[in-house]
Amino acid sequence: MVLHIRIIGRAGRITLARPQALNALTHDMALAIHRALDDWQGNDAVALVVIDAEGDRAFCAGGDIAAVYHAGLAGDHQLGRDFFRDEYRMNAAIADFPKPIVAFMQGFVMGGGVGVGGHASHRIVGDTTRIAMPESGIGLIPDVGGTWLLSRAPGRIGEYLALTGARMGPGDAIHAGFADLFIPEADWPALITALERDGDVGVLRGQPAPAATLDRRDLSAFGARTLPEIVAALEASGDTEALAPLRRNAPLSMAAGLAMVRAARADTRMQQSLSREFRFTARSTADSDFLEGVRAQIIDKDRQPVWRHDPTEDKLRAMLAPLGDDELLWEDSE
Repeated sequence: MVLHIRIIGRAGRITLARPQALNALTHDMALAIHRALDDWQGNDAVALVVIDAEGDRAFCAGGDIAAVYHAGLAGDHQLGRDFFRDEYRMNAAIADFPKPIVAFMQGFVMGGGVGVGGHASHRIVGDTTRIAMPESGIGLIPDVGGTWLLSRAPGRIGEYLALTGARMGPGDAIHAGFADLFIPEADWPALITALERDGDVGVLRGQPAPAATLDRRDLSAFGARTLPEIVAALEASGDTEALAPLRRNAPLSMAAGLAMVRAARADTRMQQSLSREFRFTARSTADSDFLEGVRAQIIDKDRQPVWRHDPTEDKLRAMLAPLGDDELLWEDSE
């Protein structure tokens, strides 16, 4: 069992149960979460939903993309498209759910984990929480609604996090808009029991979080127009800490992520951001550095990717162009 779905008292309960795999999200898990939310939406016995995870290392360290990699390598690009489409529909279902959803996010919360916990109505972080959108390191872009969240972070934090994949502790996660409340993890079991018993989110009371650090960093370089201009500004300022990941991550992914975070600032609903993200990810196994990034970071683990795609204007335009009949649409726009 990789996912425990049940009703306890007044709460619909979803527990990610792959601690040995850092609770990485599979295609089947995404579909099961979406089905559970559909079932509980009209169930008056369910007052709220609680999402948590087994193990102390990770709430969810990302999507389980090994199958997408192997299929893409064999020339099957549909498996990846199906995975991303269904995952994004699940992300939107969490964001739009009409009842409270409380996510308890410990340890690593990355990529697909942000898609599960980051769109809940009540996002709880604790002592060990480390949140990041590190997709540019594997040749992808911040997806699962990540560009929506990043676009709403203060100042240039969104660009900084998208390009560097930097990890946020609990204080920074709250400051950047990826979480709502800091509650020590030792208090979580009693809170979950109370939520199950009473179905009332009034029991959730945040405590002072560790101090944020992002608000004290000079991120003005990330306001530059293009990726090369951002690199030049960081070189001029001597910010070697921020330069290191920009020299390591996939150039096409960073340039596309930069464009998408900025485009998402004009979006009025997360579905618009998800549809834009899908334009890149639907093409990722065939037309980007995604397969090479996964090979280097996850399959062979040599950490030596060879990026082959330059982020020219024509290439960016092609990766972000509408998908025609394959566009990710929503019920109220179809």
